Amino acid sequence: MPFPFLIIGAAAVAGAYGTKKGLKAGFDNSYAKSLNKNSNLRVENASMRLDELRHQCCASLQHLGEIKMFVLNNSIRTFLDSFEKIKNVDFVESAGIMELNKLHIDKKAFEELDEMSKFSFSLAKGAAAGITGGSLVAFGAYSAAATFASASTGTAIASLTGIAAKNATLAFFGGGSLAAGGLGMAGGAIVLGGIVAGPALLLMGTILAAKAGKGLEDAKANAAKATEICEQLENGAVQCIAIRRRSYMFYNLLARLDAYLMPLIDKMEEIIRTEGTDYSKYSNDSKNIIAQAATTAVSVKAVLDTPILTDDGTLTIESETTAAALLADVTGK
Repeated sequence: MPFPFLIIGAAAVAGAYGTKKGLKAGFDNSYAKSLNKNSNLRVENASMRLDELRHQCCASLQHLGEIKMFVLNNSIRTFLDSFEKIKNVDFVESAGIMELNKLHIDKKAFEELDEMSKFSFSLAKGAAAGITGGSLVAFGAYSAAATFASASTGTAIASLTGIAAKNATLAFFGGGSLAAGGLGMAGGAIVLGGIVAGPALLLMGTILAAKAGKGLEDAKANAAKATEICEQLENGAVQCIAIRRRSYMFYNLLARLDAYLMPLIDKMEEIIRTEGTDYSKYSNDSKNIIAQAATTAVSVKAVLDTPILTDDGTLTIESETTAAALLADVTGK
């Protein structure tokens, strides 16, 4: 009878189909595990890279804050103390002074430098006490004038620490690792040059928590989410690199201006000792030295007045243009 053979044949076909389906399920499961593992690894690597660059960026801003404080407390303070001793200063009516074509200063500029210096002295006292927190980072990121405007001399440290705590960008730099929840600071609303700690980055937890046994479609969805997150993390990494480079540019610029200013201050003090304090009686050479010192002090003020970052963590346009102009002047000195 052919009927039993038909049953056996049908069973064989069904078995083969079941085996094929089982093999496919096993393959899909293995592929899903591989996809999830790869997604996790990509996000973890991108997170680690951004963490490292974030720390480097924070350090560069802090170093910039430190040199701002150093220059204000030393060469600028010394220049102001010496310059205040000189009477009857009138650059406009002084003939034969080479620096006058670059000199655009008024009494207010020196008054502002004096206030900045006093503010920096207060900041230095706090630094000596070890209570700076994010203050030097804030001092490096923003203009000295802006930070001074937001804090009285007596509360410099507290106010600048407050700025660092409230500002999402600085909280990002000073926070914990990404894996530890650093992106959740400031209410999960950190914006840094295209990196947004919002719903997209919160998906990181979903991917990292993905179980190996999840279905292939879920694994593919996780892989797409991982790609999106990695792109945003890379945007943040690129921005950190750009901020670090700009910070070092300003650090080097201030160092060069300071190195140029200090010998001029020494000469200015020698002029006061030998020729007195009446500018109108100085020789043209002496007047030229005073003008050079004043010009350099104003250049330092221009650097101090220029913020590196906007409130949302992007580089300011003025930091690029100011640095380029002053570097050209320093190179030509």
